[in-house]
Amino acid sequence: MLQQLLTFFERHSFGVCTYLGERFNISISKIRLFFIYSSFLAVGFPLIFYFFAGIVLDIRNYVKRSRAGATDL
Repeated sequence: MLQQLLTFFERHSFGVCTYLGERFNISISKIRLFFIYSSFLAVGFPLIFYFFAGIVLDIRNYVKRSRAGATDL
């Protein structure tokens, strides 16, 4: 049950930790732990940043896909 829950969140998450990990060459698990611990210390502010970054990354991917589709014509 726990494994299914973890798999669900990994598939449907925004990919912010993965993007930051690849961009700065840092372990993804360390970034996730940073978000978790800093959320407790900063009363949820990192969660707001995480969701904002996720929305920006989704918009960025959408624009890239729409540009690629427009150039295929």
